[in-house]
Amino acid sequence: MSEIKLIVGLGNPGNKYDKTRHNIGFEVVDNLAKNWQLDWSKNNRFKGYYSEGAAPKIGKIRLLKPLTYMNNSGQAVRAVCDWYKFSPESVLIIYDDLDLPVGRLRLRSSGSAGGHNGMKSIISHLGTQDFPRLRIGIQKIDGSKDTIGHVLGKFSPEEQPHINEALKVAPDVIETVLIKGIEKAMNLYN
Repeated sequence: MSEIKLIVGLGNPGNKYDKTRHNIGFEVVDNLAKNWQLDWSKNNRFKGYYSEGAAPKIGKIRLLKPLTYMNNSGQAVRAVCDWYKFSPESVLIIYDDLDLPVGRLRLRSSGSAGGHNGMKSIISHLGTQDFPRLRIGIQKIDGSKDTIGHVLGKFSPEEQPHINEALKVAPDVIETVLIKGIEKAMNLYN
C-alpha cells in the first residue's frame, strides 16, 4: 500500500476558471471525489475545498483543492501537512504541464517546479521537491507565445478528446499509486 495520505489538485477558484487548462488538477480530484463518493466542504484552516473519507480498496484518503489561487498553492498544502503532520512524500500533487503533449500523463516521485508557479509555491512551502506528482500535458499547439492566455484558456475542440481520455485514465493512475505504489504506477502508465 502507498503512503500517500493527501491528494491535491491544482487550479484557480471561481467560475471563470472552470474547465481551463490550468484547472485540470481540480477536475481530476473532482472525479476522484465523485468516484469515491466523497463530499467537498470549504475549510478555512486548509485554505481550500477539502474532502476526506474511505475509498474502496484504498482506505482513508484526503483530497484538497486550494482556494489560494495557483501561485500560492503551497499555503494550502502546507496547512494540511502541518495540521496532520504529513511528510511531503505523503502528498500527491496533480497539475497541468506546458512541456507535455496535450493529454499526456507523467507520474514522478519528485522533481523541479519546471517553471510552474503553483509547484514553485509548494516546493517553497514544503521545503523540498521530494514529493510525488502527476502532470497532465497542456502543450501549446498553436505556436503562440501568450503563455498566460494559454493556461487560462479552455481546451480547443481538437484538444478535448485527448483531455477527456486523460481525465478518464488519471483516476486509474492514482488508484494504482495508492494500491500498488508509485514505482508500479510509473511502470504501467508513463
